[in-house]
Amino acid sequence: MGVLAIIAALVLEQWRPLGDRKAYFALLASWADWLERSFNAGERRHGTIAWLVAALVPVAAALALYYLAWWLSPALGLAVNVAALYLTLGFRQFSHWFTGIQTALKEGDADRARELIGAWRGEPAQHRSREEVARLAIEEAISASHRHVFAVLFWFIVLPGPSGAILYRMASFLQRRWGGAGAFGQLANRALYVLEWPTARLTASAFAVVGDFEDAIYCWRTQAAAWPDPNVGIVLASGAGAMGVKLGMPLAEIDGLQPRPELGIGEAAEVAFLDSTVGLLWRAVVVWVFVLGLVALARVF
Repeated sequence: MGVLAIIAALVLEQWRPLGDRKAYFALLASWADWLERSFNAGERRHGTIAWLVAALVPVAAALALYYLAWWLSPALGLAVNVAALYLTLGFRQFSHWFTGIQTALKEGDADRARELIGAWRGEPAQHRSREEVARLAIEEAISASHRHVFAVLFWFIVLPGPSGAILYRMASFLQRRWGGAGAFGQLANRALYVLEWPTARLTASAFAVVGDFEDAIYCWRTQAAAWPDPNVGIVLASGAGAMGVKLGMPLAEIDGLQPRPELGIGEAAEVAFLDSTVGLLWRAVVVWVFVLGLVALARVF
């Protein structure tokens, strides 16, 4: 039933993507802000309590709804899973940025591509070169696919009902919200790191399987640890190696160079690699669904 829910949610998102998530995120933001105001006294234990309330209350509510629906009818339980995945899973949560950049670069509209990558990353990008725009777009797509698709899939299968998908997405949201809040945000940072530890390695493995296996593993082993976030570094390094493209590397800023480690081997990022990125991600999804299907069958027998 879990694999059926995944397939249904992916098809539904492609057919009718959830266009506006602002109300959804505004509700989460209000919830997180209220908890931070109520609990944040600058100590780690306050952040621990706030994180447990913020993350586990939605998880418990979703799990209770799922079991109630399943008790009434397995079809209703499946519908709850599909609805939860529809909110938490999918490429369409970020693909409009990537597609827009891809189209702009193919049409020679570098200014539009810079505008889109700047909006996606939340930073000025008027000074970016064409190669930097393509490189950053590939990086953002790979890391976003991990956090919006592959990690969600893993925790959805591991934990009962929709609880895993919601737990992971809440952990990711709270890390972005509280990660820089000193002692209060320590658990938010640690929780996401723990949840991403297995998923990053599985995502990287999928990229290696569907791409250039030897280069993906080589880049993973020799380059990933230099990235500021080691889990993201594993995903990016494996993806770069699988496609034969260079990612990372210093970025030209208005006030100088922003140092970044090099990831991948092969050619500099160009428009053609944007197409390669789409192919890599979809092939990896097929592998994941196939493997998860085998896991589900093993549980049955």
